[in-house]
Parts: sequence; structure tokens; C-alpha cells
Amino acid sequence: MTAYLPPARFPATRLRRNRATDWQRRLTRETTLSVNDLILAMVVHDGAEPEIPVASMPGSLRYNVARAAEVAAEAQSLGIPMIAVFPNINPALKTADGAEALNPAGLVPAAVAAMKAAAPGIGIMTDVALDPFTDHGHDGLIDDDGMMLNDETIALLCQQAVLEARAGADVVAPSDMTDGRIGLIRAALDEAGFADVSIMSYAAKYASAFYGPYRDAIGSKGALKGDKKTYQMDPANSDEALREVAMDLAEGADMVMVKPGMPYLDIIRRVKDAFGAPTYAFQVSGEYAMMEAAIANGWLDGARVRMEALTCFKRAGADGIITYRALEAARQLGR
Repeated sequence: MTAYLPPARFPATRLRRNRATDWQRRLTRETTLSVNDLILAMVVHDGAEPEIPVASMPGSLRYNVARAAEVAAEAQSLGIPMIAVFPNINPALKTADGAEALNPAGLVPAAVAAMKAAAPGIGIMTDVALDPFTDHGHDGLIDDDGMMLNDETIALLCQQAVLEARAGADVVAPSDMTDGRIGLIRAALDEAGFADVSIMSYAAKYASAFYGPYRDAIGSKGALKGDKKTYQMDPANSDEALREVAMDLAEGADMVMVKPGMPYLDIIRRVKDAFGAPTYAFQVSGEYAMMEAAIANGWLDGARVRMEALTCFKRAGADGIITYRALEAARQLGR
């Protein structure tokens, strides 16, 4: 008598079953993007025009102080937790020493104060670096050979951070990549009475070609003399990013950032796995411009690809994303 054999089942496990319907996909989703993950990157200018389009960043605008305050209130109403502010100042104010960065009546203090008044419930983060204020486009002071001076630059960055905190900044974000600046900025803030102001360090900031449109946005396009490879990281390096993050956390950074974002998802993952600290990604201007150009040409589905890109940052381990499209993303996500 022949033994009974059940019909062969191939395959026994069918992963597609969990993808069959919308409710199943939502129930088994591993990564969730929400409005709480968004930081709005905003460029402010010191002119009279409420809004000025950035040619190389379709859909992105520079705002004057009054309009920036209105946008801050809108961002707060959408539930966005924080805004990162970047200045575009009158070129006549740019000097070799970036002195305008230390002007208490300058653009950044004015914008921060106006935004905090209009939207007191939203966090405001300011950039700590001199490149928007220098006529040579570097993040700090440079010598006759174009090499950025480390310690002399940090002395100015400490003053800049305190000035921004005094204006109302909740978070200061040193983006210059000098060695030792986090510890000295932390000490300067504490000494000035701003122990509650947080530091988000641009801990792993690469000498990337993806920053071009940003330089257009802040008005430094074509001004850069030389390059930033002597202080920003080599795009070929990964282990070095962990050393940079470890140093900044040891010096008192509350949060760390990887910049750029999408081409460096592996770095985000390594940083989060190694340290478990609050880790953020910057979806930089070049990433933004590439997507928007493809969307404008009908090559990509804008509504889908924008959200997919943001979700990828979360999947890689980022706790949040700095993006120029935060307002649109927040509207799409809802609260």
C-alpha cells in the first residue's frame, strides 16, 4: 500500500500575503514617517521683497523677515517641531572676517526674534559658521594661502553662537567642521547663561558636490575661493565619520547630523548604530534640486518620490530630516 503524501506546497511562506491590501501594508510597515520628523530649512534675506525664488531650487523661496515670521507660524500650525534658518545678506556686508555674523542687529538675530514672536511654540535652529558672511565663501577665517584657520575661527564662532542664543535661538548648529569647536561653544553658551540652548553638530559633514544650489540660495555662488576639502570630510571615508561624531558627543553635542543625506545613508546607519544619540540627516540643496528637476520634467511622481526619500532617511536610522520641503510634507502627512 502506497503511503499518502500531501500535495507539495511551494512556497510554504509567501511574503506577498502581507502586501496584498492597504491595511496589511500599514499593519506590517516597519518605518513610519510623521510630521514630528521634519525640520524646515528656511533661507531668509535682508531685502524688502517678501519672497524671492531660488533659481536652482524650483519651488524654494527666500523670505524677508516679516514673511519668515508668517511662515514660522504656518509651520507651527502644521505641527513641524523646528525651523533651521540660513541667511542671505547684502553682498556689500560680506568681508574677509565675516564680521556681520556678530552684528546683534543683523539679519539672523532679527529673523530669529520675529519668528519666535510669531511662533513661540516652534524650535528655531541657527547655523554657526561664517560662510554666509565672508567674501571668500569659507566657513571661517583663512590665511594668505586660502587655508581655514582653526582656532582663530572658533573664537568667532563662540561669539556667533552666543549672539544667536541671545536673539532667541533654541538650538545652535556649528557647520564649520573645525576641530574642537563643540566643547568651546558649549562652554561659551554656559558661561553666557544659555545652558538650556542645545547644540546640533554638523558632525559628519562631507566636502560634497551636492551643495551647489545652497550657495545660490545664500548668495555665495561663485564667491568661493579654493575649496573646502581641508576641513570638510572626504566623501570616500566612513570610519572617520564615527571618530568625528565621537569627538563631538564627548565635547557636549546634544544631537549630531550627517550631511548630505541621501548619498550618505550608510553613514547615518553607522552613526545611529554606534552611538544611539539623536541623529539627523540634511536633505541638501543638490538632492532637492535633482528631484524637483526630474519632477518638473515629468520623469518622477512628485507626491510619491518626495515622501519616499524622506522615509528612506528614517529607515536608515535618522531621528529627523532637515528639508526644504517640510511644509509640503507636513500638509501631505497631516498631524
